[in-house]
Amino acid sequence: MLDGLKYLLQDPPPAMAFEITEAGISAARIGSRAELDFQSLKPGTLAVSPIKENVVDPDEFVKVVRSLAGTQNARKRKDVALILPDFSARISVLDFDQFPGDPKEQAALIRFRLKRSVPFDVESAVLGYHVQPANAGRTDVVVVLTPLEIVSRYEAPFRTAGMNPGLVTTSSLAALELAPEAGLSVIAKLTGRVLTVLVRDKAVLKLVRCLELPSPSLDDIVAVLVPTFVYIEDNLGRAAEKLLLCGFEPNTEEASRVLVGELSVEVEGLRSPLGTPGENNAGLLGYLRSISKN
Repeated sequence: MLDGLKYLLQDPPPAMAFEITEAGISAARIGSRAELDFQSLKPGTLAVSPIKENVVDPDEFVKVVRSLAGTQNARKRKDVALILPDFSARISVLDFDQFPGDPKEQAALIRFRLKRSVPFDVESAVLGYHVQPANAGRTDVVVVLTPLEIVSRYEAPFRTAGMNPGLVTTSSLAALELAPEAGLSVIAKLTGRVLTVLVRDKAVLKLVRCLELPSPSLDDIVAVLVPTFVYIEDNLGRAAEKLLLCGFEPNTEEASRVLVGELSVEVEGLRSPLGTPGENNAGLLGYLRSISKN
């Protein structure tokens, strides 16, 4: 997942990019400028989860994919970028005192570390990882792990429409391109009842939490963020400097006011040159930003 991003940024960008949520599919045709589109999915088409089938109504899913993408000539299969919901995968940051240089040894060690902490078979799961610069002799590795069946079902409608998902990543990792690489910051990204929290020290990702809330209320969000900010100060030795919100519309102002009071931190919304990143398109806008930057 993460290695695919590096590959695509070194070569010409794909023809299209798609971000999938339970609410619908956001799409971008990539040319001299991006053409954005969104089509909703019928309620119940998808049920996002890291442990069970996500595509509940394949026919509806295929119909919307074809409507957005069109049918491509199979002999002219085009690369596309596919951005999956955060909650369809397990995203984590693992730290290692010693990390091998051989990719096979790296993958084996990561799978071993995660074997008892994920509720599915790690050996048959799709694994993507990114080795961050070592700090004080320790290496932090960003890891994405998800069952092969989940990824395959998301990819299938695009493949039958003549498209090749050359990049598959998750929404929050793609949306990181929209966040400034300065200071110690926290991103809180809300999609339905799923809250993803990313802690980044300059360009280095230190922590990722992704969980399904009892409700998307501010009380439930505060109940997650307060202990996260305590953890940051205890483990990183200083307080977070900024909180970036995404997916809180139309209540961003109220959420900012409440969170400033609860956390004593500067709060602002995540931004994109192409519009306000929301719960259905933040990853897509982040990916488009990465293309323009590279």
